[in-house]
Amino acid sequence: MKSVPLNAFPRTLGRRNGAKKLRTEGRIPAVIYGGKAKPQNVELNAREMGELIIHSVSENLLVDLAIKDDANPKRLALVQEVQHHPLSGHVLHVDFHEVSPTEKVTIMVPVETTGEAAGVKNSGGVLEHVLFKLKVRALPKDLPEQVVIDVTSLEINKSIHIGEIKAPEGVEILGDKNIPVVSVAVPRAEEEAAPAEGAAAAGDVEMIKEKKEGEEGAAAPAAKGAAKPAGDKAAAPAGDKKAAAPAAEKKK
Repeated sequence: MKSVPLNAFPRTLGRRNGAKKLRTEGRIPAVIYGGKAKPQNVELNAREMGELIIHSVSENLLVDLAIKDDANPKRLALVQEVQHHPLSGHVLHVDFHEVSPTEKVTIMVPVETTGEAAGVKNSGGVLEHVLFKLKVRALPKDLPEQVVIDVTSLEINKSIHIGEIKAPEGVEILGDKNIPVVSVAVPRAEEEAAPAEGAAAAGDVEMIKEKKEGEEGAAAPAAKGAAKPAGDKAAAPAGDKKAAAPAAEKKK
């Protein structure tokens, strides 16, 4: 990653009201920490910082921070975090992390793809990003702004894992090598259609089975009734034993 020059000034106003006043004057509050020095509050030119971000691939920036009238005027730093206004998108605050040009650092970089996946082009699959950022470690000058993955040969139901990504020279990609980064999946409409058709078929079988059982149940009582002689009397209920006993005594 090539370092870019950026001017900064010692911060004269603090607190929340001071930050608001800075922004109205076209300045951005910022802080630089790390290294051997204590954290230091500085301010940036809003236009200069905005143009720097616009012309960069990502917000992973390596800057040569030139602080006016400071005991240490030149400091190499990474942009650690940029806070934006939720509506306008304007930069509200910037965090810088001072680094040494001879010591490796670890940062998160965005993942981008190039080419059209074979599984998308030939089989109607959908390219899915499983990971949008990767953790990398390298010297500041070797840090990439992003990791680019060529997906041209990626077939449907296949993935590219962390261990399969070729890192730029001098860069180490960290993380579990078996974790997928991008994949080509079957469209969801097709996945949902298969279970739905199977469920419909099963329902048809159950309906036929119930109907068949109902027909047999209806025929059984009719057959039983036909076998019963016409002159037979119904058997007396079990509770009529007392009524049957007096009749027998009278007959004697």
